[in-house]
Amino acid sequence: MPAPWLWSAPVLWLVLGTALITLALLGIDTDGLILVGGITALVLTLLTALAPLPPLLGVALFVLVAGAGYGWLRRWSRQQRTTALPSSSHAEQAEVISGFGEDDRESGRVLWQGQSWAAVNLEAGRLLEPGAQVLVMGRDGTHLQVLPK
Repeated sequence: MPAPWLWSAPVLWLVLGTALITLALLGIDTDGLILVGGITALVLTLLTALAPLPPLLGVALFVLVAGAGYGWLRRWSRQQRTTALPSSSHAEQAEVISGFGEDDRESGRVLWQGQSWAAVNLEAGRLLEPGAQVLVMGRDGTHLQVLPK
Protein backbone atom coordinates (compact mmCIF):
# COMPACT_ATOMS: atom_id res chain seq x y z
CA MET A 1 0.00 0.00 0.00
CA PRO A 2 1.38 3.45 -0.94
CA ALA A 3 2.45 5.85 1.78
CA PRO A 4 -0.32 8.31 2.82
CA TRP A 5 1.87 11.32 1.96
CA LEU A 6 1.96 10.15 -1.66
CA TRP A 7 -1.66 11.22 -2.12
CA SER A 8 -1.37 14.49 -0.18
CA ALA A 9 -2.41 17.74 -1.83
CA PRO A 10 1.11 19.24 -2.05
CA VAL A 11 2.42 16.15 -3.85
CA LEU A 12 -0.49 16.12 -6.29
CA TRP A 13 -0.04 19.84 -7.06
CA LEU A 14 3.71 19.27 -7.50
CA VAL A 15 3.12 16.43 -9.96
CA LEU A 16 0.56 18.48 -11.91
CA GLY A 17 2.80 21.58 -11.98
CA THR A 18 5.84 19.58 -13.08
CA ALA A 19 3.86 17.84 -15.83
CA LEU A 20 2.41 21.10 -17.16
CA ILE A 21 5.74 22.92 -17.15
CA THR A 22 7.37 19.95 -18.89
CA LEU A 23 4.70 20.11 -21.61
CA ALA A 24 5.32 23.85 -21.99
CA LEU A 25 9.08 23.30 -22.28
CA LEU A 26 8.50 20.63 -24.92
CA GLY A 27 6.66 23.21 -27.02
CA ILE A 28 3.14 21.85 -26.52
CA ASP A 29 2.03 25.22 -25.15
CA THR A 30 1.32 27.75 -27.90
CA ASP A 31 -0.36 30.58 -26.05
CA GLY A 32 0.87 30.34 -22.46
CA LEU A 33 -2.09 28.60 -20.81
CA ILE A 34 -0.17 25.42 -19.96
CA LEU A 35 2.79 27.38 -18.59
CA VAL A 36 0.54 29.59 -16.44
CA GLY A 37 -1.26 26.48 -15.17
CA GLY A 38 2.05 24.84 -14.29
CA ILE A 39 3.32 27.86 -12.39
CA THR A 40 -0.01 28.14 -10.57
CA ALA A 41 0.13 24.47 -9.58
CA LEU A 42 3.67 24.94 -8.21
CA VAL A 43 2.52 27.95 -6.17
CA LEU A 44 -0.34 25.83 -4.81
CA THR A 45 2.24 23.17 -3.88
CA LEU A 46 3.83 25.68 -1.53
CA LEU A 47 0.51 27.00 -0.22
CA THR A 48 -0.90 23.57 0.57
CA ALA A 49 2.38 22.48 2.17
CA LEU A 50 2.36 25.50 4.49
CA ALA A 51 -1.36 25.63 5.22
CA PRO A 52 -3.55 22.66 4.27
CA LEU A 53 -6.52 23.75 2.18
CA PRO A 54 -9.74 21.87 1.53
CA PRO A 55 -9.48 20.19 -1.90
CA LEU A 56 -12.30 22.22 -3.47
CA LEU A 57 -10.74 25.47 -2.27
CA GLY A 58 -7.42 24.41 -3.83
CA VAL A 59 -9.10 23.67 -7.16
CA ALA A 60 -11.02 26.97 -7.01
CA LEU A 61 -7.78 28.86 -6.29
CA PHE A 62 -6.08 27.06 -9.18
CA VAL A 63 -8.83 28.04 -11.63
CA LEU A 64 -8.99 31.62 -10.35
CA VAL A 65 -5.23 32.27 -10.29
CA ALA A 66 -4.53 30.45 -13.58
CA GLY A 67 -7.39 32.32 -15.26
CA ALA A 68 -6.19 35.69 -13.97
CA GLY A 69 -2.60 34.88 -14.95
CA TYR A 70 -3.62 33.78 -18.42
CA GLY A 71 -5.73 36.93 -18.89
CA TRP A 72 -2.81 39.11 -17.83
CA LEU A 73 -0.43 37.21 -20.16
CA ARG A 74 -2.77 37.63 -23.15
CA ARG A 75 -3.19 41.35 -22.47
CA TRP A 76 0.58 41.81 -22.11
CA SER A 77 1.21 39.79 -25.28
CA ARG A 78 -1.20 41.94 -27.29
CA GLN A 79 0.57 45.09 -26.10
CA GLN A 80 3.95 43.67 -27.13
CA ARG A 81 2.79 42.29 -30.47
CA THR A 82 2.69 45.46 -32.56
CA THR A 83 5.19 48.20 -32.12
CA ALA A 84 4.94 51.17 -34.42
CA LEU A 85 8.12 53.01 -35.22
CA PRO A 86 8.30 56.75 -35.81
CA SER A 87 7.00 58.30 -39.02
CA SER A 88 8.68 57.47 -42.32
CA SER A 89 10.83 60.59 -42.11
CA HIS A 90 12.41 59.06 -38.98
CA ALA A 91 12.07 55.38 -40.00
CA GLU A 92 15.18 53.28 -39.74
CA GLN A 93 16.77 51.60 -42.72
CA ALA A 94 17.40 47.91 -43.20
CA GLU A 95 19.04 45.87 -45.95
CA VAL A 96 17.31 43.00 -47.75
CA ILE A 97 19.17 39.73 -47.21
CA SER A 98 16.86 37.24 -48.96
CA GLY A 99 13.31 36.53 -50.01
CA PHE A 100 10.88 39.02 -51.50
CA GLY A 101 11.36 37.15 -54.79
CA GLU A 102 9.06 36.05 -57.59
CA ASP A 103 7.42 33.25 -55.57
CA ASP A 104 6.75 35.22 -52.41
CA ARG A 105 7.04 38.99 -52.74
CA GLU A 106 5.48 39.60 -49.35
CA SER A 107 8.04 38.04 -47.00
CA GLY A 108 11.79 37.76 -46.69
CA ARG A 109 14.68 38.56 -44.39
CA VAL A 110 16.38 41.87 -43.70
CA LEU A 111 19.44 42.98 -41.77
CA TRP A 112 18.35 45.56 -39.18
CA GLN A 113 20.39 46.85 -36.23
CA GLY A 114 22.99 44.16 -36.91
CA GLN A 115 20.55 41.25 -36.76
CA SER A 116 18.66 39.17 -39.31
CA TRP A 117 14.89 39.64 -39.06
CA ALA A 118 11.93 38.08 -40.82
CA ALA A 119 10.11 40.86 -42.62
CA VAL A 120 6.87 41.56 -44.46
CA ASN A 121 6.84 43.88 -47.45
CA LEU A 122 3.97 46.35 -46.99
CA GLU A 123 4.10 47.02 -50.75
CA ALA A 124 3.59 43.38 -51.69
CA GLY A 125 3.53 43.84 -55.46
CA ARG A 126 7.07 45.20 -55.54
CA LEU A 127 10.09 42.93 -55.96
CA LEU A 128 12.96 43.52 -53.50
CA GLU A 129 16.41 42.26 -54.45
CA PRO A 130 19.09 41.27 -51.90
CA GLY A 131 21.11 44.35 -51.02
CA ALA A 132 18.17 46.73 -51.53
CA GLN A 133 17.52 49.30 -48.83
CA VAL A 134 14.11 49.32 -47.14
CA LEU A 135 12.47 51.42 -44.46
CA VAL A 136 11.37 49.68 -41.26
CA MET A 137 7.87 50.98 -40.57
CA GLY A 138 6.88 48.80 -37.62
CA ARG A 139 6.99 45.39 -36.02
CA ASP A 140 4.37 42.66 -35.73
CA GLY A 141 5.62 40.07 -33.26
CA THR A 142 8.95 38.84 -34.64
CA HIS A 143 8.34 40.22 -38.16
CA LEU A 144 9.38 43.69 -39.25
CA GLN A 145 7.07 45.64 -41.53
CA VAL A 146 9.12 47.22 -44.32
CA LEU A 147 8.60 49.49 -47.33
CA PRO A 148 10.87 49.79 -50.36
CA LYS A 149 12.97 52.94 -50.21
